[in-house]
Amino acid sequence: VQLQASGGGLVQAGDSLSLSCATSGRTFTDDVMGWFRQAPGKEREFVAAAGWNGEPTDYATSVKGRFTIFKDNKNTVYLQMNSLKPEDTAVYYCAAEIKAGLSIRNPQNWNYWGQGTQVTVSS
Repeated sequence: VQLQASGGGLVQAGDSLSLSCATSGRTFTDDVMGWFRQAPGKEREFVAAAGWNGEPTDYATSVKGRFTIFKDNKNTVYLQMNSLKPEDTAVYYCAAEIKAGLSIRNPQNWNYWGQGTQVTVSS
């Protein structure tokens, strides 16, 4: 099973960026998929998650209203990031399949991870 994240880059504050995460090896049609991020020296933190129907289930407070998550029926999850801020700078990771009944905000509760894509927002 592989999750391949892409779309990161260097942008200026206020710009937009779109990340995508394609999966292979199995389908996640009925599973939650999400995004986390990790800045240097910090723990990996929850960003957003989308449910089995593709609709968002939750957003971190820090990105609510600026980021949009969407999961299509081809097992690809997207993260549209608008109004980017320097504090959004991090490596962004996609994740799939949450352990049943556990919090989606805890990275330890996810079964599959992508390799990460760097997002850098300059001021």
